[in-house]
Amino acid sequence: MNNSNNSVLAFHPCGIEVSQLILVLRLRSHDHDEPLREFPNTREGHQAVLRVLERSTRPVRVVLESTGLYGLDLALALHQAGVAVMVANPRAVRHFAHALLQRSKNDRLDAQVLCEYAARMPFQAWRPPSAAALKLVAVARRLEALTDMMAAEKNRLHAACLSEALPAIIRRDIERSIQTQQRAIHRLTRATLEFILSDAELARRYQLLLSIPGFGVTSAVHTLAELTLLPADMDVRQWVAYAGLDPREYTSGTSVHKKVRISKAGNKHLRRALYMPALVVVRHDPHVRAYYEHLLARGKTKMQALVATMRKLLHAIFGMFKHDQLFDGQKVYAALDVSVPTPQEVLCP
Repeated sequence: MNNSNNSVLAFHPCGIEVSQLILVLRLRSHDHDEPLREFPNTREGHQAVLRVLERSTRPVRVVLESTGLYGLDLALALHQAGVAVMVANPRAVRHFAHALLQRSKNDRLDAQVLCEYAARMPFQAWRPPSAAALKLVAVARRLEALTDMMAAEKNRLHAACLSEALPAIIRRDIERSIQTQQRAIHRLTRATLEFILSDAELARRYQLLLSIPGFGVTSAVHTLAELTLLPADMDVRQWVAYAGLDPREYTSGTSVHKKVRISKAGNKHLRRALYMPALVVVRHDPHVRAYYEHLLARGKTKMQALVATMRKLLHAIFGMFKHDQLFDGQKVYAALDVSVPTPQEVLCP
């Protein structure tokens, strides 16, 4: 897997495979790979990684795979020490490994693939989010996890209530679990709102999101949290790509023409946060509803039209944040024949 052109690089590529307990480091110096090194995924281990990189005779470019919280502290430590670090999309790394005909997978091989990725692929330096963004995202994703757990428990309770064979103690235990999760969600939501309202910019953006029909407290908190991770200089197309809502075409020659789908090569939490608001805004905003029906008339399926509406909402949010304006459905889709629906039409479309 060695690259004969590495000796002419102005930097030394480095790949670090991150797991819960161990960091596996592969550094390439000039034209040869140094022996693999392993470090604990702790603060002391991060400092040991920095000492190894500081001995390099050329600037080092480090590539990590995005692994959530396991690699965050390491990425922050590298960035603060002035080391160029890239947090690569796992799907991009996986496809890169396939291109190298990498058949097996383990931590040592993954570190080698990441080192090769650092040497060959375009380098996009990672920019850490602010402390406020990290705090907001951590709480929002915890709320998301609790919501999923409560939904699972409610499904178990429904099944348990239908079965006479299960003892009553099982149902009572599930009910207590649901109550505990409900209290935790309420407590975290209240703390999150206090934190948002204590920051002027976050509070203003939160109010802007609430001006969109279909956005409530939960969806506004989750959407705002995910968007705070984005650098300020990103354009709306980059927002769409970040959310994985950009279209993916699959054609080959004259015979292969698969349906255009979204890439999903992005932030699944942001897509999830936009889904329910898109369902609601289609029912309650006449302009967005006209856009949705226009897509259906063009032959799009309901799901395709809904995903396109999610993308439109993201465009609208980008403009609202940029110009500090409340939601205006007419800017989403300025159809001439749109009329405001009556309450009966809203309830019974």
